[in-house]
Amino acid sequence: MRQLLICLLVFGFSAKAQEKRKNLIKSNKWFIAGPSKESEEKINDLRLKKGIIVVTAKENPKGEIELNVMINPSETNDGIPINLSSESKYVEITYQSSQIIKLQAREGNSEGTGCVHGGSHPRVSMPASPNRFKTIKILWSDFKQDELSDGKLLNIHNLCKFNFVNYNPVSGSVLKIKSVVIN
Repeated sequence: MRQLLICLLVFGFSAKAQEKRKNLIKSNKWFIAGPSKESEEKINDLRLKKGIIVVTAKENPKGEIELNVMINPSETNDGIPINLSSESKYVEITYQSSQIIKLQAREGNSEGTGCVHGGSHPRVSMPASPNRFKTIKILWSDFKQDELSDGKLLNIHNLCKFNFVNYNPVSGSVLKIKSVVIN
């Protein structure tokens, strides 16, 4: 009986930890804007079938490519922000990219009904990793307004979505993402 109780407790804590560590690639719809060869439908079909996001810049791209995912699942590119626990310290991302990607963390609006749109946001740079997949842990404290050393810090108690932005895509540049896990 005691062993059964221990197993149930261990399984319960393990399930709770797994719940906290959901992979946004598998759980949430993704959105795309800008000169990408892939449509939103194609990106999400591949995501559901193979568990990976792939975005390729068109030939002679004009403008930035922006790949978005809500933190709370949503069928639209807006939604209710989430209040992460103070115990949450970072996001872990496994990706491959031929160019530097800016990861914006968008906060919720003051009404708590959606995301802040436009303007500048807390962000970090994800280094290019053109030849292999790379896993990085990005501390919440690294997200600062416009990446300025004295920039406003991200409020994790009002986190709405992530934007993966290639501000200056070149023809054929590729971003692949296998996992985005909030810890």
